[in-house]
Amino acid sequence: MEPGQGARRLESPAVKVLALDYGSARTGVAVSDPSGVIARPLTVVEQVGTKLGAERLLALIAEEQPEQIVVGLPLTLRGEHGKQALETEAFARRLRERVTVPVELFDERLTTVLAARTPSDAPEDARAAAHLLESFLTWSTSREN
Repeated sequence: MEPGQGARRLESPAVKVLALDYGSARTGVAVSDPSGVIARPLTVVEQVGTKLGAERLLALIAEEQPEQIVVGLPLTLRGEHGKQALETEAFARRLRERVTVPVELFDERLTTVLAARTPSDAPEDARAAAHLLESFLTWSTSREN
């Protein structure tokens, strides 16, 4: 499976992207700079599947005003869709109904491992989202060239 399976190439590399490392309990959030080059961990939103959690996430999206949202797709190491990937796909479908910007899925394998190894004051889930976003931005840029 290609790293960007399910993701469309950005029309322009100079866009602000928000990344979500979805989890039913905790969802890590990261955001790029407006040029789509630098990724930084932002925060964690608790229980985005609840009304309050969804409202917090939508408020954060409105505040950050991204031009695209990337949701990490947790494939197995073999590249297969397990239970968590199916739950994440359902979350992305619901999110698409609530926002006006494109929502794409992107392979997030090993981002949590990388986050655990990255020293930072940011929450681990937000660091995982930042690693996801870095991978996505790198992939998007390489596809442009």
